[in-house]
Parts: sequence; structure tokens; C-alpha cells
Amino acid sequence: MIFPEVSGQNLEFENFDLPYNLEGELNLLIIPFRRWHQNLVDEWSFYLNSLEKKYSNFRYYEIPTLNRGYKIMRFMIDGGMRAGIPDKAVRERTITIYTNKTLFKKKLKIASEETIYLFLMNKNGEIIWRSQGPFDKNKLQTLEKYLMKRDL
Repeated sequence: MIFPEVSGQNLEFENFDLPYNLEGELNLLIIPFRRWHQNLVDEWSFYLNSLEKKYSNFRYYEIPTLNRGYKIMRFMIDGGMRAGIPDKAVRERTITIYTNKTLFKKKLKIASEETIYLFLMNKNGEIIWRSQGPFDKNKLQTLEKYLMKRDL
């Protein structure tokens, strides 16, 4: 499965065409749909920061996903997120997309917006691992196995 092509902007005003112009050879995208998902993202981020240090070819990004109609409020929405994130590195890795969520979820086989989704992909956007929901050690170990295979 290939990650769908979408455009977004990080909280430092840089434009991105996903999945192609990301920094890593392997990129993990965390997709939250709701404000309360931030707690789930933060828990994952704690462990993903360690993986970034351990595997030089790995990067991760947070991709808040909103319906296209909210794009007219982008200044307020992204501004609110930016104001709440003092760490520049976190703002750089947070890329908001405004898209047709129904089509986006269909392409990624996302059944519900009630949790977060994680997609590990290569430079070509090919999804090589996926998960969803809160952090747990088994999910992290499975993710790391994929990173070890690719870090040879």
C-alpha cells in the first residue's frame, strides 16, 4: 500500500508534499484526528525520539488531519497549535494537512477517527508497517524490528 499524496505545512511554515519530501529513509507518520489524541501522540513520541537517535535513517512526524473545509481557519488552527508547542523541533515535525478526510481514510483503510494511526514508510511512500492506538511495548518492538532490518 502506498501513502496517499497530500500537501501540508509544518508549524514553522515549511510546505511538504507527502509522502515524498520527508527527511528520513524510513519515516513514521502519526495521524491524529482529535485534539485529545495529543496525549497518545506524546506517549509515542517519548519512545520515538530514542529510535531517531538510534537509527540515523529514521524520522517521525505528527500529521494532524482535518477536513478541507477548515483550511480557511488554518491561521487560527495552526497558530493555536504553534503557540502551544514551545519546542522548535516538535513544530518542525508537525505537519497539518487539510484534505478530503473520507477519501484519505479510505485509501489508508482507516475505519475510525477515535484513535491515532501510525504508518512506517520508505522514501517512495510504500507503507511497510502500520499500527494504531496507544503506545505499548509490543508495538514498539515490532516497529524496531523493521528499523533494524533496514539499518544494515
